[in-house]
Amino acid sequence: MDLDMDKVGAFAQRVAGAFTGAATTAMVVVGDELGLYRALAGTGPVTPAELATQTGTHERYVREWLAQQAAAGFLSYDAGTGTFILPPEHAAVLATDDSPAAMAGAALLPAGMFRGTDKIAEAFRTGRGIAWDEQDPAIFASTERFWQVSYRTSLIGDWIPALDGVADRLGAGAQVADIGCGHGAALILLAQQYPRSRFKVAEADRYPAGGYDLVCFFDVLHDLGDPVGAAAHARAALAPGGTLMLVEPLTAGDDLAANLASPAAAMNYAASTFLCVPASLSQPVGLSLGSQAGESQLRAVLAEGGYSHVRRVAENQFNMVLEARP
Repeated sequence: MDLDMDKVGAFAQRVAGAFTGAATTAMVVVGDELGLYRALAGTGPVTPAELATQTGTHERYVREWLAQQAAAGFLSYDAGTGTFILPPEHAAVLATDDSPAAMAGAALLPAGMFRGTDKIAEAFRTGRGIAWDEQDPAIFASTERFWQVSYRTSLIGDWIPALDGVADRLGAGAQVADIGCGHGAALILLAQQYPRSRFKVAEADRYPAGGYDLVCFFDVLHDLGDPVGAAAHARAALAPGGTLMLVEPLTAGDDLAANLASPAAAMNYAASTFLCVPASLSQPVGLSLGSQAGESQLRAVLAEGGYSHVRRVAENQFNMVLEARP
């Protein structure tokens, strides 16, 4: 076989870059857990010894971590003073969960994936599913921290007002169900904003039918084994004039080729392979939409579930929001 060695070398460099990214992700997890980014934020240039003192860590480990972070381009290094600095723009991404650009929590996702490689490989061989409660705890922590950035940024100020009449109902006191709430990041925001409303958390097909002004699916419908059944049950549970609010990843398109063009595609499909498809296959029906199902497939699910009115009402950098009514 004749190989184009220039292409071989170029691809090898690309693979090396992927491996380097994985190693750097592990360093992000360490820095986040130890508070190194938080200590670096806004402090100006620091030496390894100064950072170790501030964070109660060992200087020799800190020195090596700082060098790796500088090599990755996350920190700047001043050879003349031997100091490191976290630029404020980088701090907005790594040092706080309050920033709209916060991403440190997302580093836990691949960490949890690595711990589950044996399990997912066996699922490939057998076709069995992997329920969410079988995943590594880091997966839950990462999911909450990453998606709550989107919810905190947009849920109260943008998404709820975009739904026809929902903000008024919530303000007056509404009955709300949050399906697949996880650690409750979105539900807590709603409860804080609308104290007169009452919120129910229940399994997708077991909460009482009738009387709900709002039923929410926050980044969960694609994980369900029977999303059509879940949508149909929600329809039966809605009060007259009630609304289903469907929040799903914005990065999911209707065409694979278009999806692959996204810079986030490799990560999105990895997450869907490790988490979303296995979760669905672990449940009855096992439709396995996957997180990259796309708006057309979601609309088809809602139509089959009995919704004649579906419209896309909002989006941000992470999510799209569909409003559905019978």
